[in-house]
Amino acid sequence: MGYRRHQLRRGSGLWELADRQHGVVARAQLLDLGFHPQAIKHRVATGRLHPVMRGVYAVGRPRLTRHGRWMAAVLGCGPHAVLSHGSAAALWEIGRERYGRIEVSVPEHVLRRRSGIVVHRRSALVPADVTKRDRIPVTAPVCTLVDLAARLGREGLERAITESDKRDLIDPETLRSVLAELTGRRGVAAMRATLDRRTFVLTDTELERVFLPLARRAGLPLPQTQCVVNGFRVDFYWPDIGLVVETDGLRYHRTPAQQAADRVRDQAHAAAGLTPLRFTHAQVWYEPENVRATLAAVAARLLSARHVK
Repeated sequence: MGYRRHQLRRGSGLWELADRQHGVVARAQLLDLGFHPQAIKHRVATGRLHPVMRGVYAVGRPRLTRHGRWMAAVLGCGPHAVLSHGSAAALWEIGRERYGRIEVSVPEHVLRRRSGIVVHRRSALVPADVTKRDRIPVTAPVCTLVDLAARLGREGLERAITESDKRDLIDPETLRSVLAELTGRRGVAAMRATLDRRTFVLTDTELERVFLPLARRAGLPLPQTQCVVNGFRVDFYWPDIGLVVETDGLRYHRTPAQQAADRVRDQAHAAAGLTPLRFTHAQVWYEPENVRATLAAVAARLLSARHVK
């Protein structure tokens, strides 16, 4: 009876572990539960354990969910392995896996390789870089974003940062402060540059100095600046064609209340028959040709409409 109870406890422990780990277990975990190597072989032969990779088994059924495959990859790469890079981005829902391949990070002294898994050996990971999501060991959001920054272009990185903010993983202001403490990691410089572009602020004098030549190149005359229109102070106003241009700094940091106020301003101008345009300071500074082209197209339409009247 004692041996029978031991078997039942051992089997119950296996199923509980598999349930926590998305249907997979490691050989070392089976041994810790009290399974003899011959018992493991027997369970494989009878279809109760299904080899996924060396040292990792699916319990009960061979088919795994995506989370199960991620967990199997982490287990297969050792006790200190964590999901990372594109796979971590997919788990956090802020990006996609690269070429559909699972990526795992391990300490630099670990020499383990697994077919179909991209293994990154690294010495820089600290406890703050590692966490769990859905019970899967994974690089934390900041570490994941820095890893992505080393390989993504600006637009892709901006999307990842925005998704992280939308999902309340980390806001850009906190991200910026954390980056100040990171040195020597690939991706940090690209991350800082991207944040700089989206938190870029010009003084009123600097804004006019940069923006007014763009307006002239777009075929517009000098506008009124910092004047009150429909009860709101606006940055640039062309009364002859009914064009209002507003510029926003700190795009990432604009609260919902600020965004709602911006919409009210734009709606008030539209209701008065004006055309409101809105650019960020970063667009004016970093993307002047796009700003000029937009101004030129809108100005041409407004001038044409005025001539038709």
